[in-house]
Amino acid sequence: MIRKITLSVVVLMLLASCVSPKVYKDLENKYTNLKEENRKISEENRDLLLAKNKLENELSKLQKQYKEADSNRKRLQGEYDAAQTNLENLKASYDALEKNSSRSIAENSQKNRELLAALEAKEQALAAENSRLEKLKKELEDRSSRVAELEAIIASKDAAMTTLKNAISKALTDFEGKGLTVEQRDGKVYVSMENKLLFSSGSWAVGAEGRRAVNQLGTVLGENPDIAVLIEGHTDNAPYQGNGNISDNWDLSTKRATAIVNILRDNDKINPENLTAAGRGEFAPIASNETIQGKAKNRRIEVILTPKLDELSKLLGEH
Repeated sequence: MIRKITLSVVVLMLLASCVSPKVYKDLENKYTNLKEENRKISEENRDLLLAKNKLENELSKLQKQYKEADSNRKRLQGEYDAAQTNLENLKASYDALEKNSSRSIAENSQKNRELLAALEAKEQALAAENSRLEKLKKELEDRSSRVAELEAIIASKDAAMTTLKNAISKALTDFEGKGLTVEQRDGKVYVSMENKLLFSSGSWAVGAEGRRAVNQLGTVLGENPDIAVLIEGHTDNAPYQGNGNISDNWDLSTKRATAIVNILRDNDKINPENLTAAGRGEFAPIASNETIQGKAKNRRIEVILTPKLDELSKLLGEH
């Protein structure tokens, strides 16, 4: 049994070391495309926040206009009621004056006509204000509905990534304190595994414990087919001193990322189109390379999980 395991590791090392220039170039192109996709996603997130802030400002402005229109309508209604009362008083006066001189009746009739004209103008102004108020109310409802829809999509996306993060943390509980961390930030989930869990020094062959961790991660990813998976290999700044077909740290980090991809591809539930391997070499450290502890943290594999934003892009395109 031990001989079979040893033979399998040797075969995997030979296969990984024989990456052709074309495959290596494809990986580089795929990583470049993913970086562009990540940039677009970041821009979409930024545009979404800007759109939300703009809508909230417009909503606040419309609410203010609505209050002003409602106050104006109430004022006009009060003036209308007062004019109506005045008209009734004049009619009563007219009835009393009708018994007096024709001159008094003529004067009162003129005042009555003037008041009727003023009352008609007030009615027209009130009708126009009511119409404007209804239009503002409808626009206010539409804006509020869109803001609520955008907030619901954002909340749903964040909730889904939180659920994914919790599922991964639960699946990888056995590896806590062994150089593995799971974090959620900027709408993505980051799974970081230090090389001490995965590889021997200078090697890109995944050990038994590391393979078990990657397989458990793959089980969760297989249940989330709409997640893009970027596997990044990182090293410290110490120059590569090993032998074989490795030219430098960047080459080593790429082969290590590809080794993780190959393990995930063994899971039939994971769509290979969602997987991308990339080598970052020593150029994206997360700690100082001046200490042994910092170097250990920098030697790592990062699995970056990104949700697809098709629904959000469609909503933004409709408005």
